[in-house]
Amino acid sequence: MADPAFWNAQERAREVVQEVKTLKGWIEPHDRLLGRIQSTVELVELLALEPDAAMEAEVARETGTIREEVDAFELKSLLQGRDDFRDAQLEISAGAGGTEAQDWAQMLMRMYTRWAERKGFTVEIIDLSEGEEAGIKGAVLEIKGEYAYGFLRPESGVHRLVRISPFDSQARRHTSFASVFVYPVVNEEINIEIRDDDLKIDVYRASGAGGQHVNKTSSAVRITHLPTGIVVASQQERSQFKNKATAMKQLKNKLYQREAEKQAAVKAAMDANKQDVTFGSQIRSYVFQPYTMVNDHRTELKLTDVHKVMDGAIDPFIQAFLKQNGAAGGAAA
Repeated sequence: MADPAFWNAQERAREVVQEVKTLKGWIEPHDRLLGRIQSTVELVELLALEPDAAMEAEVARETGTIREEVDAFELKSLLQGRDDFRDAQLEISAGAGGTEAQDWAQMLMRMYTRWAERKGFTVEIIDLSEGEEAGIKGAVLEIKGEYAYGFLRPESGVHRLVRISPFDSQARRHTSFASVFVYPVVNEEINIEIRDDDLKIDVYRASGAGGQHVNKTSSAVRITHLPTGIVVASQQERSQFKNKATAMKQLKNKLYQREAEKQAAVKAAMDANKQDVTFGSQIRSYVFQPYTMVNDHRTELKLTDVHKVMDGAIDPFIQAFLKQNGAAGGAAA
């Protein structure tokens, strides 16, 4: 990276920078955790020689902190999907049910916002459609932070709420649905890098109508992009240099379009995985009455403190899903 020529191939340079950043994200926490463990072991050895109540309390605190850091490191080790390191775009849409469903969608938006704040992530509201009486019809959030997409991809699906509706004058129990879908945030700019080694360039004499030569020199240019097989040509100019520039512009346009179509195809494939926001398709149920329970139907993890979960404490569900599915859940992303 210190080489002045490092940034000549910008796409490869960005890949290297990202790889270095990813490796640092593993090595630095590992070294900190190892240092903390070694310090705690030294304290335990001192306690064996000379018991001390204050030191015992410190060891207990450190042991608890180490356990939490080991759990966090283990969870992060499950984030091996291709796009897991990226920021996340989270879409929330209210299902059928009018105001009740729209209120539920807003509750979910708050839950994910609180979760992101707990992680030290930043949240930007990209789009928001207010409900007619209360809540929201839908929202798009961009959540920025290390491995935000990897953590949030288990949240894609239909979320079901069961509670006594505050909008029902007869205080009846209602069931509402909202969908959540998570995309990795990729660079919107498509950078096209064309390497000289990937090109086959042929020059030939340009021909006019009836086979008459436009000029007597080999000014026409045909360029073949070997990795894709795309062929472009230009013979309108008398200058070989200008024809080459025109052909290269054509090639860049075609490669740009090809990459844009690939990205669109990936997004379409992800959209195809969306489920109907109806009963029976939910991934998780949040029950407020007649008892309190949050039940993840994929992992069968159940937590009784629904209010804590709604305040952003969703890591147990994320961890259970990742342990059950691992990197396979992000392979298609």
